[in-house]
Amino acid sequence: MNAPPTFESFLLYDGEKKVQKEEDTKVTNAAIFTDPKVLFAGYKVPHPLEHKFVLRIQTTSDYTPQEAFMNAITDLTSELSLFEERFKEAIKEKKDGLD
Repeated sequence: MNAPPTFESFLLYDGEKKVQKEEDTKVTNAAIFTDPKVLFAGYKVPHPLEHKFVLRIQTTSDYTPQEAFMNAITDLTSELSLFEERFKEAIKEKKDGLD
């Protein structure tokens, strides 16, 4: 069928931007790949209807995959906290500007 997707037909106000969410793993992969002791990191989802994934992390001999994973989670948590703080500040500034 040549019809555009249903969600493409929303009307936006002038200056309003459409927000689109796509599955993206760049943030989580970036958290692991910023570690110089991680040689390889990847995952696969065996079946889309099962809520399971297989994670593989290969590291240097002096660093365990568990350490790399825990450090990546800690770093990601810190980055998400900073993102949340900046997001809340931006919302507050936007609301203050509308008053």
